[in-house]
Amino acid sequence: MNSIFLRIYGGMLAVLVLAALLGVGALQLLNEVRADQYREHLAQGTFRLMADNLVPMVDVERRRAVVVWGRLLGIPLQIQALDAVELDGGARNRLKRGQVLVQQTGAHAATVYSLLGDQQLLLSGEVQQVSEQLARATVYLLIDELIRYPHAEQPQRLAALKEAKQFGFDLRLVSLEQADLDADQRRRVDEGDTVMALGKGGDSIHVFAGIVGTPWVLEIGPLYQMNPYPPQLLVLIGALGLSLIGLMVYLLVRPLEQRLSALEEAATRIASGRLDARVPTRGSDSVGRLAAAFNAMAEHLQRSLSIQREMVRAVSHELRTPVARLRFGLEMIGDAESEAARRKYMDGMDSDIQDLDKLVDEMLTYARLEQGAPALNFQQVDLDELIDQVITELAPLRASVRVERGPSRDAVDGSGACVEAELRYLHRALQNLVSNAMRHAEGRVRVSYRIGQQRCRLDIEDDGPGVPEEAWERIFTPFLRLDDSRTRASGGHGLGLSIVRRIIYWHGGRAQISRSESLGGACFSLLWPRKQG
Repeated sequence: MNSIFLRIYGGMLAVLVLAALLGVGALQLLNEVRADQYREHLAQGTFRLMADNLVPMVDVERRRAVVVWGRLLGIPLQIQALDAVELDGGARNRLKRGQVLVQQTGAHAATVYSLLGDQQLLLSGEVQQVSEQLARATVYLLIDELIRYPHAEQPQRLAALKEAKQFGFDLRLVSLEQADLDADQRRRVDEGDTVMALGKGGDSIHVFAGIVGTPWVLEIGPLYQMNPYPPQLLVLIGALGLSLIGLMVYLLVRPLEQRLSALEEAATRIASGRLDARVPTRGSDSVGRLAAAFNAMAEHLQRSLSIQREMVRAVSHELRTPVARLRFGLEMIGDAESEAARRKYMDGMDSDIQDLDKLVDEMLTYARLEQGAPALNFQQVDLDELIDQVITELAPLRASVRVERGPSRDAVDGSGACVEAELRYLHRALQNLVSNAMRHAEGRVRVSYRIGQQRCRLDIEDDGPGVPEEAWERIFTPFLRLDDSRTRASGGHGLGLSIVRRIIYWHGGRAQISRSESLGGACFSLLWPRKQG
């Protein structure tokens, strides 16, 4: 199973099968609970009626009544103490609340318990056929109760018994003509027999019993068979559910799998050297965000490799001139006729070596800043002190150019010129910009700053020829040196501004260029947050 989605399918299938098995077990338990409730529903009224009739009797009368009822009904009945019966706390509480308790003892057999009023005595009966025996017992007890009243009062008495004893089925008195029976069944009822008739739908039973000496027929029912939920139906529903869920999961997951396959294909193309490979970005879900991140990574990788190739070409070009001068100096030293001539050539070679050393230093600095976030130690930096330090370091290098402080604005919160920055890198960025301005200025370089509530700005202006506006976007490109206003004769290796851009980028800011309104030349600006996150 190499596909992650096959594992998902397999895991979901296992979970659904487990859920189906648990559903079968739950169905079985539900059917058992429903069967218990069904039996209790049927036995409720009959046993409560017997128990209530036994309450006012003395002990001898109770035993005689229990024997007679048991013989007539075919139900072994007995009276025993509540404490003598092994019942749990829940069953005892149900009995004390007036409910009838049915405990199944076989496939169709059950023991029925009913409490005799407030007495600690239980009436129990072993019922083999719950529906049939309880129906006969109910008929006998109701008729025995009704014949004690006049004919006209018997319907009202039956209604009172039905409400008081909470029978689990309907009870009513009808005339023989009103009973839904055929001729033979009516004859048997008229002779005092008990008749069981199927309902019209065939799913219920009605019990009819004539009351001798009265015009009434006692009708009980309909009595419905307790139909358990078939496990086959659950299996069918589970199979259909599994099929539908599997289909839906496939329809939902298949597009994701295709998109990930496209991502894998693009990664393979990039690994083979085709750096222009990209992934279609559709949607804003996790796969869409992954595709966008992949494209950004591929774009950065392509740009980095392009910059690396440009750097290799540029470095090769930059190294050619000082190496050629070194070779020329070595040749001239051998042909020098005097010590002064040899010293002149050696000084020139030393200058070329310093130039190479500076180039290597700038390359290493740029590579370190370009490849990843350096270890930055942000601290409070006083811009006044930093600017004064840079001016002191660079001003003697070109006496014809005056480096001056411009009008600045401190923070309004009283913190002066302090901002959060990496002192070493910010010093390098300011040093690069000031030295770049001094190379191209005619006579003046101005350094100023402005500190706001959230951000700070550092401006370096000069009175040189400036930078053409069409070159502003590419002025920070590594090894780029303009051939018009800023000629190659001005010196430098084309990495200083690139280093400045990367330094300010890792400070969460940006470097930009514009035209100086006061001096007329270029104005380089650094903007970054006052406080680092």
